[in-house]
Amino acid sequence: MIKWYRFYSDAMHGWVAVKRKELEALNILDKISGYSYQRGKTVYLEEDRDATLFLNKLKELDITYYFKESHKDNSPIRSYEYFKK
Repeated sequence: MIKWYRFYSDAMHGWVAVKRKELEALNILDKISGYSYQRGKTVYLEEDRDATLFLNKLKELDITYYFKESHKDNSPIRSYEYFKK
């Protein structure tokens, strides 16, 4: 199986956009930290801990993934609400 995800970054950090429903299905929603953001049904996983947790889970399930990258000097993601379980 191959999946595509959006990777957003700015001058200081990066995030992987994942639907909340997918995190629930992978049984890792409760492991996501408050350093990630959310907007609507999408969670923006911070690149250091939360995105690594997610990507390791995909590897464990033998799911190949790729990114579509988007970079802005100041990402609007920083204005989204912090992730809440």
